[in-house]
Amino acid sequence: MSASADIATARPAREVPVAPLLFAGSLALYVVTALATGQHAYLTGEGFVGLTQRMVALGIVALGQTLTILVGSIDLSVANLISVSAVLASFIMKGEPAMIAPAVLAVLALSAAVGLVNGLIIARLDVNPLIATLGVGLILQGLLSASFSNFAGSVPSAFQAFAYGRIGPLPWSVLLLFVLALAIWLMLTRTRFGAHLYATGGNRDGARLAGIRTERVIIGAHVLCSLMAGLTGLYLASRLRAGAPWVGRDGIYDLESIAVVVIGGTLLAGGRGGVWGTLAGVFLFATLDAVFNMTGIDAFPKQVLRGAIVILAVAVYAVRSKGHVA
Repeated sequence: MSASADIATARPAREVPVAPLLFAGSLALYVVTALATGQHAYLTGEGFVGLTQRMVALGIVALGQTLTILVGSIDLSVANLISVSAVLASFIMKGEPAMIAPAVLAVLALSAAVGLVNGLIIARLDVNPLIATLGVGLILQGLLSASFSNFAGSVPSAFQAFAYGRIGPLPWSVLLLFVLALAIWLMLTRTRFGAHLYATGGNRDGARLAGIRTERVIIGAHVLCSLMAGLTGLYLASRLRAGAPWVGRDGIYDLESIAVVVIGGTLLAGGRGGVWGTLAGVFLFATLDAVFNMTGIDAFPKQVLRGAIVILAVAVYAVRSKGHVA
């Protein structure tokens, strides 16, 4: 098949509707568990809003991770970048509303710079993405640990509206998550950059021969991924009312963001997948959290079950793809 033909067929094919099945299955599990345990408060409007709020932090960073995996890369630095972003925002704000804009701009600038470094190391130096982003993540963790050991600064009440404000019954943060998902979906399906991203992930050499500047595509995917991690850090700083240097690492946002992307049907090898499958994977994890809370089971079995689901998902997609999954 020619390189042009590869690019023409690089967009996701119509196969098993992973996202609707995951959403429906997760919702059924949630409703059945609430009825079985008699905790009907979970079935009210407020209960469902609480369920969607559980999706926000992991959902935003997973949207960015989707782009790096689609392009055939990966980003293990997001967890430490989330911590750095939360601490930096809170440290700059120091409870002053006038410092909100400078803090947000500083976080986004730092995030874009980290994404640019990741992309340059991977695309220009041809370093394995796992090693490159792990190294950058460790550098960020080291710099953070050398400067902060506890909560830093504080977030003014005006900025806390990011996590706790609402428009009608819906939290702003949930609306932001779905607006970001819609924007990235439009980018992937309606823009040249989106087509190039699928093409580069599906066949990098073929895409290069077809005239696509694959290095720029990879760098762009990493910059967008890091910006999403920065937004997640801002959200968590707003939610915690201060920046905690452990918030990203303890949240396991690096591994969990990769897990939900894979569960949602995006191939680890790149070139196939999309944002709605990723959101469905995030919804599954949020549902599992709610189910474990309803049944009173502690965190250890939850992690075991999450790990088992990820292994099962990779196995299923490996069989379906006949070896195309890493």
